[in-house]
Amino acid sequence: MVIGIPKEIKDHEYRVSLTPDGAASLVQKGHNVWVEPAAGMGSGFGDDEYRKAGALIAGSKADVFQRAELILKVKEPMLSECALFRSGHVLFTYLHLAAIPDVTKELLGRHVTAIAYETTEAKDGSLPMLKPMSEIAGRMSVQIGAHYLEKTDGGRGVLLGGVPGVEPGRVVVLGAGAVGASAVRMAVGLGAQVTVINLDIERLRVLDDQYHGRIITRAASSTAVEEAVCSADLVIGAVLVPGAKAPKLVSRGVVSKMRPGSVIVDVSVDQGGCVETTRPTTHSDPVYLVDGVIHYCVANMPGIVPRTSTYALTNATLPYLMQIASEGVERAIRSDPGLAKGVNVKEGNVTHSGVAKSHGLPFTPLL
Repeated sequence: MVIGIPKEIKDHEYRVSLTPDGAASLVQKGHNVWVEPAAGMGSGFGDDEYRKAGALIAGSKADVFQRAELILKVKEPMLSECALFRSGHVLFTYLHLAAIPDVTKELLGRHVTAIAYETTEAKDGSLPMLKPMSEIAGRMSVQIGAHYLEKTDGGRGVLLGGVPGVEPGRVVVLGAGAVGASAVRMAVGLGAQVTVINLDIERLRVLDDQYHGRIITRAASSTAVEEAVCSADLVIGAVLVPGAKAPKLVSRGVVSKMRPGSVIVDVSVDQGGCVETTRPTTHSDPVYLVDGVIHYCVANMPGIVPRTSTYALTNATLPYLMQIASEGVERAIRSDPGLAKGVNVKEGNVTHSGVAKSHGLPFTPLL
């Protein structure tokens, strides 16, 4: 199979979808890998490293799309890239289509088969390609939140860990999946007071056992969310419904009751966000204020730690990529029900119920 690696063009997105080692693995199996010039530079991989791995350097982004059967990306395509797709193309990337109707429409109109990392499931029902980026984003969320709590950045001037004689900052984590658990780990490590809110009591029980009562766990309810959020210095939005829009757990009214200079980091922004006042931002302009509360809602947080992220991403995606390249997309989908769940659109049809529901489009089951 011919695989194309375009350079990412989302704001401050420095990741690349495949390391040179990953390219070498594909080439050794007889596949052709075409890489856009300088695609890996942001992650520290030069064109010569790809050449040594056996990959070919294309003339341009358009050349990559023209040659490739499968387009491998990190983030959803920008509208300018959508024009390069043709019928029969396979796209393999983080899609989050529930929050981007314009890109959904483009992929449908061009009859692209688009497989989303974030809805592909392993045999145990886990999300193997979402997990590594979720872990990175969860860790970063506390780091970034701590930064914006500093007075010089408009925050309340709170040190999350406190000092002897002064209570530590209060961190509320909404969700206890991969993002939430990673955020808890970082917040506890900094010495903050940590409250985790989640629907699944078993997940809360696991975290409670892990931290030996060091954190507060609360079952999700509107009352629990409001009480915790209104007293928080930092709120981490870490809610995920695979393939669908995130539920709005924090209303505009609750945000208005938060203390001025407190911070919201909504990692769920890829799926529309779990806070009513969330709107996507970029690394170039990452924050905005609502009722005196700082909102950080960057949709590609791991993009600014690309070296770590690119290695972690390739580790997770390469087995699936090898399967698709070796078997062909049709056979791979038929043989792997978990991979089939990753197919969000195919041949002009929406094949993921969450995406269809989000946009009011007809749902066509894949199998």
